[in-house]
Amino acid sequence: MNGLIALLGSGEYLAVMDEIDLYLLANCGADKDRKPRVVCLPTAAGREGDASVNRWSKMGVEHFTRLGADVQALPVIDATSANDLNHAAVVEEADLIYFSGGDPRYLYQTMKKSLVWEAAQKAWARGAAYAGCSAGAMILGKEIPDFRTMGMRSIPTFGIVPVAFVMPHFDAIPLFGKPLVATLRLRLKDGEAMIGVDENTAIIGKLNEEWTVMGQAKAHVFTKNESKSYAAGEKFSLGK
Repeated sequence: MNGLIALLGSGEYLAVMDEIDLYLLANCGADKDRKPRVVCLPTAAGREGDASVNRWSKMGVEHFTRLGADVQALPVIDATSANDLNHAAVVEEADLIYFSGGDPRYLYQTMKKSLVWEAAQKAWARGAAYAGCSAGAMILGKEIPDFRTMGMRSIPTFGIVPVAFVMPHFDAIPLFGKPLVATLRLRLKDGEAMIGVDENTAIIGKLNEEWTVMGQAKAHVFTKNESKSYAAGEKFSLGK
């Protein structure tokens, strides 16, 4: 994968993320003689019903149209639509593939081995950018924690970004959620890390290169024994 990856803590399709999304549009590999092609995927909300899916789709189209992109939202909401040849063709030609939030487990299960996910990987390989907010960010780590067991168990995910867990909404985790973070840290192996991304904040980078924090707050990198926070504009590296 050669394209940029943006992992967002929250804020998809809101004006607060304009700086981040304009940066992605300017660095998504689009030909300079046309508008960048953006595909918005509300897949993580697929079990929430038409109203939720339509809301995310409308927000995505309006947001990126305002930013000057050629954008469409695809109704990829289940295994059938994730294996639709027409949807896959649109994703493969995209310059920016954007997954909004919802249920990370459902998103992973729907994308796994699907034609749309294969198309996304082909797009990234030629330099398209990936943006995942909340659930869309979590599926790129190695595992998704099972919140019902307070992180004692987890399910494997794509493992594209070299961290065990990606935790969005990090600065908004309530007090009763702090033991979850502690449990996940205890589960880290030597050399492993987990990352927390605050709300209205993103980390942007490429695999095997430095990551940059953008947005209103911070990103937090944890190992079993150490932690460090990075403010907007600061850079950091993740293990391979």
